[in-house]
Amino acid sequence: MPIGVITGSGAYALAQLEDRRPQTLTTPWGEAEVTAGRLAGVDVLHISRHGDGHARLSNHVGFRANVWALKQLGADGVLGLTACGAVDRSIELGSLVVFDDLHFLVNRLPDGSLCTFHDRPGAPDRGHWVYEQPFSQPLRRALLDGAATAGQAARDGGCYGHVDGPRFNTRAEIRSLALAGVVAVSQTGGPETVLCGEAELPYALIGYATDYANGVAAQATPVAVLTELLAAAAGVFAGVLAETLPRVEVGALEPVGTVLRFDAAEIGGQGFEPR
Repeated sequence: MPIGVITGSGAYALAQLEDRRPQTLTTPWGEAEVTAGRLAGVDVLHISRHGDGHARLSNHVGFRANVWALKQLGADGVLGLTACGAVDRSIELGSLVVFDDLHFLVNRLPDGSLCTFHDRPGAPDRGHWVYEQPFSQPLRRALLDGAATAGQAARDGGCYGHVDGPRFNTRAEIRSLALAGVVAVSQTGGPETVLCGEAELPYALIGYATDYANGVAAQATPVAVLTELLAAAAGVFAGVLAETLPRVEVGALEPVGTVLRFDAAEIGGQGFEPR
């Protein structure tokens, strides 16, 4: 069974992906562009959030369609890759963070609607996602081991902060996130985490620090440095994925937490079923 890989800014394609089979899936939430193939001997389903040339800003990404498509195509788990702004000054630019917590208080999609698949009262699959930590530990471990083997420094743990974008954040906004324990921010990881949780798809998120968020460093990160690191992101992530994917033990993957479901007879237990 395949592993989903969702790439972001700077990493629009998977150069090592072999036997590419691009397809466009129609979902209840719109179309999703998915490329199936093999990477490092592993079946992969690749989605580029932003598309070639960064056609879609963060507010244009079809999060529900993307996650739904991966579920429909039988993904066993999902690895999310994101360029991010460091909120913790100890994070070196050009290094990686494998997150273990999430700050996404607004819980909304770019169009302002709530970030959930459960939009219809009485739907048989409706439920509350209940969990202690939002990310899959086996996938986190595979990412950490893969990064180490690839020779890339990766921080084990830290709270990911989702921000709406497409603008960057003010100093005041970053201060409030730092007080909440956020170590790095970007504009796409929140919805993916929540929707994969609801879809019972194990998910892990790795970030590549391209800049210091406003007010974190004495001097703002020059845009030239940001763009240089964004250009390097594809190569860094390619090396990490090549080492990570063979380490994923599909048999050890299971949904994070529980989706507490309701029906007339009992609570809980039913699987997530596409409409």
